Amino acid sequence: MGVLDGSGFHESNRVLMTRIHGHDQALKSLRDALGSDRLHHAWIFSGPAGVGKRTVAVNFASVLLDEAAKATNLGQAEDAILSEAGQLLAAGTHPDLHVLRKEDAAYSDNRTLRDRKQMNIPLDLLRERMIGGRTSDGKIREAPVYRTPVLGKRKVFIIDEAELLDRTAQNVLLKTLEEPPAGTTLILVTSRPTQLIATIKSRCQHLRFGTLDADAMNNWIEDQGPQLEDKASLDWLVGWSGGSPGQFESAASHGVIEWARNLTPMLDKADSGQWQPELAAGMIEFVEQFSEIELAENAKASKGAANREGVRQLLHLLGYHLRNRLARCEEGDKEACCATIDLLSEIEQQSESHLNLKQLLESLSAGWASPETVPVS
Repeated sequence: MGVLDGSGFHESNRVLMTRIHGHDQALKSLRDALGSDRLHHAWIFSGPAGVGKRTVAVNFASVLLDEAAKATNLGQAEDAILSEAGQLLAAGTHPDLHVLRKEDAAYSDNRTLRDRKQMNIPLDLLRERMIGGRTSDGKIREAPVYRTPVLGKRKVFIIDEAELLDRTAQNVLLKTLEEPPAGTTLILVTSRPTQLIATIKSRCQHLRFGTLDADAMNNWIEDQGPQLEDKASLDWLVGWSGGSPGQFESAASHGVIEWARNLTPMLDKADSGQWQPELAAGMIEFVEQFSEIELAENAKASKGAANREGVRQLLHLLGYHLRNRLARCEEGDKEACCATIDLLSEIEQQSESHLNLKQLLESLSAGWASPETVPVS
């Protein structure tokens, strides 16, 4: 995870033209848009988590803001273009590139906003960093989105994890989308576009991103990925990540492969119908340790959000195990395997409803060996 500097710009966005692996169709659409006379003012970049949507958004912004850059530069690995704008973009200090993230609250002069847990992107943060207006501390904020660009003729606002904009913030953002300032491009990056209200989606050009194919993923690992000497670990992480560089990096940094090695023997026995009394405790410990790492990286992060992300990663791990099991199981075992997959899917739905985590994972553990006999409620 990138470190936020005082300007709200993450160090992970500092490279001007990072090579983009995969996403050929999305890049072509953006290059075509850059070459057209009428560039849309508002975009939604949607797709699975960790596939590179924000990286593409920053690259797109770099081309828009640097008059020396060309559409063909988009997605290509190059040194910073030797122009004033290119140097500022490479340093992460370009005054007309604004990246808004929930973590920006830590740098607010609004104490209430600064001290709150970072679960979403509230209206106060949106007003402070983008649209202006009166915030809950009584201050009237100027609107950066309506200011004249400092350099050149353009400015770009990127809202990362835009699905975290609360409903009030989304409704207030509509005015800016309906009456966009001249020369301003807005990019909403999201892995859950269904969380955006319909009126926002109707006012944006929607660009969809998929996971990387095997060749693109291997190229990304060779070019930018964590270097692992253990080929078995590398192969496991490639399979686990499912074409998502972000998932690959997260698993490597959180020690997910070690947890897979700990849990797999118990899962294998449960696959064969043997109840494993320690499986639930192992799964709960996985979530707790994942959450602890998240909170250690960002003390203002929400513990509830960190736990939910830990649950998602656990369910991803269990789903990967089941997919591998289904691929190699004999005909007679497929029905039991599919029943376990159905149970896991039900647990996943229940986990999004904020039910008791311990109870859910104990139900999953108990039902793994005989999923058809265990109700989840």
